[in-house]
Amino acid sequence: MCMTLALTLGMSIGVRKTLWMMAGELLGVATVAICAAIGVAGIVSKWPQLFIVLKIVGAAYLSYIGIAMLRARQGIVISDPSKQTDISRIGLFNQGLITALSNPKGWIFMISLLPPFINPELQFAPQLAALIVIILISELICMLIYANGGKTLGRLLKNKGDLVINRIAGSLMLLVAIWLLFT
Repeated sequence: MCMTLALTLGMSIGVRKTLWMMAGELLGVATVAICAAIGVAGIVSKWPQLFIVLKIVGAAYLSYIGIAMLRARQGIVISDPSKQTDISRIGLFNQGLITALSNPKGWIFMISLLPPFINPELQFAPQLAALIVIILISELICMLIYANGGKTLGRLLKNKGDLVINRIAGSLMLLVAIWLLFT
């Protein structure tokens, strides 16, 4: 969801303003990773029903986004990023933060990925710090690629095909929600 947001914002407001969303998203990803490493994985393994509830809630959220995109009468609004002045930096930051914190795939990924990389025989803090730095650098590079791709795609599709992209993206969100429910 964060990469889709970076792509969409890259199309609509440009890469430079999208950096504010990226800052919030990186804080959210770091928070999720820290929580996963500290103990969410233990809680979920102790109560597997919680994992199932998380999957259902995540699938419902993705379905909601997908249906909203399919029902939209207008596609992604692609405008000249240099003319965008009414976008709040704090609003973009919060949008990135909330998207990262509410992304069920991010939680599932961190819960399943991080604990095996923590060696209980070594100090916890340096290991976690190294993992977080690697994750955040990778995340930032990917979001920059998506935002720049969105900017380029926005130029190519200016006033053409944006509703089609919205429909495709909505359909893909629904497919991911179905996949999440059945895995």
